Amino acid sequence: MYKRTLFSIFFLLLFIKSSYGQTCATMNITPIADVPSVCNTMVLTMAHDNRGLPLLYVANKEAGLVIYDVNQATTPQLLSQTSIFEWGGLDVMNLCQSGDYLFLALGNSFTNPQSAGIAIVNISNPASPVVTSFYTVPGSSTGSGIVAVEGDYAYLGAMRSGLIVFDISDKSSIVQRSQFLPDINYPYPNPPNPNFYNARGLEVKNGIVYLCFDAGGLRVVNCVNPLLPVETGHFANPLLYFPFNLTRAYNNIVLDNNIAYIAVDYCGVEAIDISDTSALNLIGWWNPQNCPNNNWFTSPVHSNEIRINKACSQLYVSTGKSEFYVLDISNPSLPDSCNYFGDVSDTAATWGVNYYDNFIYLAYTCTFGIPFFANYTGLKTLSFNSCTVGIDNPFSRSTLAFPNPAHSNFRLNLSEANEKMPLVKLSDLFGRVLTYIKPESTVYDISSLPQGAYFLEWDIDGHAYFTKLIKQ
Repeated sequence: MYKRTLFSIFFLLLFIKSSYGQTCATMNITPIADVPSVCNTMVLTMAHDNRGLPLLYVANKEAGLVIYDVNQATTPQLLSQTSIFEWGGLDVMNLCQSGDYLFLALGNSFTNPQSAGIAIVNISNPASPVVTSFYTVPGSSTGSGIVAVEGDYAYLGAMRSGLIVFDISDKSSIVQRSQFLPDINYPYPNPPNPNFYNARGLEVKNGIVYLCFDAGGLRVVNCVNPLLPVETGHFANPLLYFPFNLTRAYNNIVLDNNIAYIAVDYCGVEAIDISDTSALNLIGWWNPQNCPNNNWFTSPVHSNEIRINKACSQLYVSTGKSEFYVLDISNPSLPDSCNYFGDVSDTAATWGVNYYDNFIYLAYTCTFGIPFFANYTGLKTLSFNSCTVGIDNPFSRSTLAFPNPAHSNFRLNLSEANEKMPLVKLSDLFGRVLTYIKPESTVYDISSLPQGAYFLEWDIDGHAYFTKLIKQ
């Protein structure tokens, strides 16, 4: 029965790969800026300011935190730089933003591993960032991979030290609340090399952490009680482990309601149904190199970081020496590539990816033969045509909501809102629905919302439309 199930999955995925049509070939991906670095100060990843400011925050490894002014997208300007010696000399591996604060994942996890740690940086004045506190995880020695924040808690993927949960309610004093080490005996008992099992990528939603445990698959960790994290579910693609223990790195993850999309090293991107965390299921798989029949050293695709553009039903994936792929996920069971950028024959390879508006940011990293050779590092900016370009949108940012930007409240333009638009959905940049607004409402109060960018979404005759609302 088990063998028959595996073959059924295999043939289903072959059918998916051969039958899917591509829908985003008109994106017109165009390189518009290139900020090179050097291999001893590698660029790893980046994030655009989520308050609507024209700023790009870069995890620049040995060079620390670097902030660029990207008001002119074609010519990013260095605004400020914070040295690693502000937090004990640990390299910056990843970062995220919450309001006026950046949270840095610290500790080299590549060559010459360091302790894992976390730093908090006040960016209310981005030209002069202030480190409010930092913390080094006791006993850690393999660095960190990622950090995420929800409410008063930060979650650190600390490689072999597992998942670390911090109380960050006081930005001047980071408090470690718990540490969770997933069982390395799943999905394969008695693994030959425990060093492959690392807490590398994660997303958190309502206190539930979806953790990429490298060779150990996806782990769902309930952290509603931050003092006592509990694993409630796990998943590892059976085609990658049986009948042989061909472990693959689950590198990075994004969430879209009840679906998790996971970058799986040289095995593409998996779509997993997470509606029942005790029974996770594979529902789709972008597998361009026919994994597990390919080879880590020769595969042109190594899926590292992944981002989701929900408005366009697209995934943006950094893919190592093949650089960048766009996946269409309008049907989650049929993810497939529909556009790309890069040249597999050059000596440039990506690690990080992010996007904002109609710009995509790629971080290039150096690697000397494992699993391929790349000797360029830096930051590239690509422009692209949004999925909304060319759509006859009957409501624009300037007319649907006003004022925009708004301070304490905004109005819906009732002359444009009609019976075809029963509700307007207000959500944050992570896709979390905040409320539904009735068009007949004359004023909506947003004074309690943090400063930043939000989305208004509505549906007319089966077509979804989005516009951005800025809260100042």
